[in-house]
Amino acid sequence: MVNSAPSPVSTRKPSKVEGIKENSNFLREPVATEILQDTTHFSEDAIQILKFHGSYQQDNRDNRVKGQEKDYQMMLRTKNPGGLVPPQLYLALDQLADEYGNHTLRATTRQGFQLHGILKKNLKAAIATIVKNLGSTLGACGDINRNVMAPPAPFKNRPDYQYAWEYAQNIADLLSPQTGAYYEIWLDGEKAISAEEHPDVIAARQKNGTGTIVHDSVEPIYGTHYMPRKFKVCVTVPGDNSVDLYSQDLTLVVMTNKKGELQGFNVFAGGGLGRTHNKEETFARVADPICYVGKDDVYDIVKAIVATQRDYGDRTDRRHARLKYLINDWGVDKFRSKVEEYFGKAVEPFKQLPKFKYQDYLGWNEQGDGKLFLGISIDNGRVKDEGSFQLKTALRTIVEQFNLPIRLTPNQNLIFYDIAPEDKEAIQAILDKCGIIADPSQIAALTRYAMACPALPTCGLAITESERAIPGILERIRTLLDQVGLQKDHFVVRMTGCPNGCARPYMAELGFVGSAPESYQVWLGGSPDQTRLAQPIIEKLHHNDIESFLEPIFVFFKKSRKGKESFGDFCDRIGFDAIREFSATYTPGEPTSSGKSRHRVSLRDDVYSQLKETAEKLNKPMTELVHEALDKYFQSL
Repeated sequence: MVNSAPSPVSTRKPSKVEGIKENSNFLREPVATEILQDTTHFSEDAIQILKFHGSYQQDNRDNRVKGQEKDYQMMLRTKNPGGLVPPQLYLALDQLADEYGNHTLRATTRQGFQLHGILKKNLKAAIATIVKNLGSTLGACGDINRNVMAPPAPFKNRPDYQYAWEYAQNIADLLSPQTGAYYEIWLDGEKAISAEEHPDVIAARQKNGTGTIVHDSVEPIYGTHYMPRKFKVCVTVPGDNSVDLYSQDLTLVVMTNKKGELQGFNVFAGGGLGRTHNKEETFARVADPICYVGKDDVYDIVKAIVATQRDYGDRTDRRHARLKYLINDWGVDKFRSKVEEYFGKAVEPFKQLPKFKYQDYLGWNEQGDGKLFLGISIDNGRVKDEGSFQLKTALRTIVEQFNLPIRLTPNQNLIFYDIAPEDKEAIQAILDKCGIIADPSQIAALTRYAMACPALPTCGLAITESERAIPGILERIRTLLDQVGLQKDHFVVRMTGCPNGCARPYMAELGFVGSAPESYQVWLGGSPDQTRLAQPIIEKLHHNDIESFLEPIFVFFKKSRKGKESFGDFCDRIGFDAIREFSATYTPGEPTSSGKSRHRVSLRDDVYSQLKETAEKLNKPMTELVHEALDKYFQSL
């Protein structure tokens, strides 16, 4: 048994996690032993290895009682390359959420599902059910390649999209752990029925000659210690940034000729968003263009980049262990040269690309072969039934009746595809009955383009609220925009409860990052298409002060924007010094450039509660409902 090479760049002592991985017998222990014990939770060492199997141990902080044991529960994450969820798997996950979970599913920002609230005693049954229904959780977390993303749009008349799906699956297979631990622990050694790997993938996993392979190892690509930290990959097509490509460790862009035939791939590397407050050596970073490779070399370039990070990534300081820090420390040229050593030859120059645009593919669409696809917006990815809003019921009913495959999107939404046109009316009727809006033009734009992570109460890293806070904060931002005369404007808002950045706030036009209880670091200046990194403008803003902080910025935006310039582009162009200077001399409620002043009207508590409840049901801003009601009232006089 041969260990993967220790990092040649450091003689410092490896981190504790490196020892845990080394002693795990390829991801078996101590999980295999502890899953058999009648306890409510796993040990610290087991928690680290459990991540590789797709699960995080959490506790519900809402249920903490002083002097009592924590309310331990497991979060389970699926791995779905390209976001593909077969109908059989979806129905199994829906049932697991009710049987073992908290009765909800959560679509993630990496095109998988999360189940929350699973007790340790039910974890094995839950994972076994997922695997037996064409799913997997292996490698959804841990120091390993995570879920490989791809644009979710099921365009059957676009070969480039078909290639993106194909290679996302193949690279996921190539970089999947080879240890038998997963099936031994969760299925008692029974190997699940799964799709055959492409022969090129099998050959690429064994091919060496340039140092990419760890010989005589259970894990030929990873070795005993796996990766220094998580490794995120996506495959996309020119112009499609539905995958937030600049935030990935490794991005491949499908390059075709005029006939639509695959020629090769442009390669980006070095993106990553996780950071730590008050530690300037940690930072968000966008990926750099690296090279172009022909289609026959794609698996070799992936292996070369993985091997470079495997052997030279920092294994002593986990805060400095992502590929982005290696490229930042070395520079792109040195990194490219090292990759070429593993690749075995020089790479080709990066090819020109069109501008990347963000799309969410919501609503009813043609998929190019006579059939339809339907993109459904899911607020913060949470699939649930609540009052007259019956999203979980609607999705289950549609899958049961029409047996439709699903693609999850990188923006926490869901796409049904391969829909027969004659079934459209019946599917729409199910959505209408369950209170689900299918027409994206009827969804409040701030809500449509927003994302938030789960944060409190279950995420152990959360400093403050995110998913539970963002609906109210978006409503307050909408109200403020109305008040300053920006009723038709919207922008990309993202929120996380901690600086790890799971909802990718550092690429947003307006990002909120939890920095203290009820307080956020605020980031401005990202692109509407997520092609530019935002920057922090204030370190700690209490949520009660959001309006007073944003009002002068919005007024400045209205007065000084150029044409139809977006909010993020404006903040990036004008600069933070100018924003701070304007804010310092701004008088709240002063007339805007239109000459209109802010006006406030108080409502009785019961009227406000009814207004808020109605707005949530209709998925409209409260301000819009008030304007509609008053317009009708004045017309009736």
